[in-house]
Amino acid sequence: MSVRVLVVDDHPMYREGLVTAIAAMPGVEVIGDAADGAEAVQKTLELTPDVVVMDLHMPQLNGIDATRRIVADRPGTAVLVLTMLDGDDSVFAAMRAGARGYLLKGADRAQILRSIEAVAQGEVVFSSGIASRVLAFFAAGPGAAAVVPFPELTDREREILDLVARGLTNTEIAQRLFLSPKTVRNHVSNVFTKLQVAGRAEAVAQARDAGLGAPRATPSADLRRDPAG
Repeated sequence: MSVRVLVVDDHPMYREGLVTAIAAMPGVEVIGDAADGAEAVQKTLELTPDVVVMDLHMPQLNGIDATRRIVADRPGTAVLVLTMLDGDDSVFAAMRAGARGYLLKGADRAQILRSIEAVAQGEVVFSSGIASRVLAFFAAGPGAAAVVPFPELTDREREILDLVARGLTNTEIAQRLFLSPKTVRNHVSNVFTKLQVAGRAEAVAQARDAGLGAPRATPSADLRRDPAG
């Protein structure tokens, strides 16, 4: 029986090439494709694939949030991330969201096929360079320090980036943190410079890929998704 695959990527030419490549693999059937995370969630519910091959940096709904929704709605569907993002922030955010595999774009067809088959059978797979980092993290034991997203940012800058990713304006952030609007603007500008982004939308995309922008944990909170995102 063939493994049923949904391909998700926002770049049309890359997505079409990936669909063609995966469709030619033995034992695999491509049942659909999607151009963003929201469409991926919808088509997963409609088509019930065995595996979703998921990009991360996408419009509408990024791959991290899409993965979280898919895993919550269809636990039997495995998500295999295929992305250019190789930072620890993205890797651990994807795994926390429920992805079973993480490959970098540039993986050859044989590696993609092996990974699709593995996650479909409930295994977890990583690109070789990423696997060594993940193993090192867990080998450090439960006492190891948690991975901090964007270590180049100060604690205050990271806090403000988290609020930006949750959809708050500079004025709302200033009110919440008891800071002046000018101070918040300065922090936001510093964040943009350090992340090398052109504006708010790109900063939000990077932040959410790294797991920021989620609602605060409370006993009654729905931890799957921030309604403002």
